[in-house]
Amino acid sequence: MTSPLFLLERFADPLPAVGESVQLDGDEGRHAVVVRRLRPGESILLSNGRGLGLRGRVTHIAKASLTMEVTDQLSLPESELRLVAVQALAKGDRSELALEMLTEMGVHEIVPWQASRSIVRWNGDRTEKSLARWRSTVREATKQSRRLRIPEVSEPLSTSRLVERISASDVSLVLHEEATTPLSAVELPAAGEVLVVIGPEGGIGPDELAAFHGAGAQQVVISDAVLRTSTAGVVALAGLLLR
Repeated sequence: MTSPLFLLERFADPLPAVGESVQLDGDEGRHAVVVRRLRPGESILLSNGRGLGLRGRVTHIAKASLTMEVTDQLSLPESELRLVAVQALAKGDRSELALEMLTEMGVHEIVPWQASRSIVRWNGDRTEKSLARWRSTVREATKQSRRLRIPEVSEPLSTSRLVERISASDVSLVLHEEATTPLSAVELPAAGEVLVVIGPEGGIGPDELAAFHGAGAQQVVISDAVLRTSTAGVVALAGLLLR
């Protein structure tokens, strides 16, 4: 089995060397001992969520913590191409599914978008609660997929603010079933920010499409079928990452 990954955000600088001991306590330590029921001798991964990690072997178990001996140092270099998924708010578990899959694919940033046709609305206290839930989902998906870097989940954007973000990006792609340009035909820069806009269940409105086009975004198609908002983003990201 693949070694489980736990988040330890207070990594020492420099990283603990091979042979040194590291303690995992707090919520993550309690989860490892009480829920996962890890035992001495088992292999685990620790990550600071920012691209650095440690592989090691459990040497001691306490009531709600464990000690690990480091066997390997891990690092994930920063990519020169930054992939950003702008995910329209969706109802039910569709947003959660989208977040999990985007995280598994290795997206760098996820931006919630309050589209005109989004059924879900984030207003008042609901904004902070929903944003916290998105960040928690991404954090757990990072652990599940054994990734060393947690994608950033930004503050939600209105359409007008998204237009500004599109203008500032190096490449902006809007997924749309009626587009004539396939994603595979888009030229990507060697470095910079690539923004991928994923619409809600009801699609992206004509005024929004016009505003995005005016800001420099390009409409692209990724399938001959109409995909759900929960799956369109990951299909697009897979197409970009596999080049």
